[in-house]
Amino acid sequence: MTETQTQDFGDVANQDAEAPATKTGNREDRLVAEGEIAGDYLEEFLDLLDFDGDIDLDVEGDRAIVSIDGGGDLTKLVGRRGEVLDALQELTRLAVHHKTGERSRLMLDVAGWRRRRREELTAMGDKVARRVLETGQREELAPMTPFERKIVHDAVAAVAGTRSESEGVEPARRVVVVADIRANAPAASEPAPADPPLSD
Repeated sequence: MTETQTQDFGDVANQDAEAPATKTGNREDRLVAEGEIAGDYLEEFLDLLDFDGDIDLDVEGDRAIVSIDGGGDLTKLVGRRGEVLDALQELTRLAVHHKTGERSRLMLDVAGWRRRRREELTAMGDKVARRVLETGQREELAPMTPFERKIVHDAVAAVAGTRSESEGVEPARRVVVVADIRANAPAASEPAPADPPLSD
């Protein structure tokens, strides 16, 4: 019998109070296990390529984060615009799914490429949003991956008076930034008080 099963079943209130924490702990344990499976898979992958790399595991929100840092050869696992990295991430997710039977949303970063890309896109999204706010003209950005579009959407959302949406079909789907007319519209004014009656 497990530790959970040996709890005092008569203390229903206590069980209810601890349920959220237990559920959170189970989710974190599952994500840690995902990261460990991914780490083992990637370690074997690096050995096959004879690449040097240190693998770090973490949990961020509702997904496992796996990072590989090390020698200059790792840039070959990124590609020109992250295409190779995206493919390797999908292979790693499949390896985790094969072991656990559950779909994985783990994020893989190599040589800090995603971190730097996130910083670049956040700065770009902020800059474009402020320009649209000033000119009132919509702007279309270059096609991006879902990961990249999400970063830009978050950056635009932080600039009051602007909004963003995605248009097009993969792989040409892109972010469009526009002025949010609803946010800029003046609030309906209250009717002016009536003039006092004229005195005789």
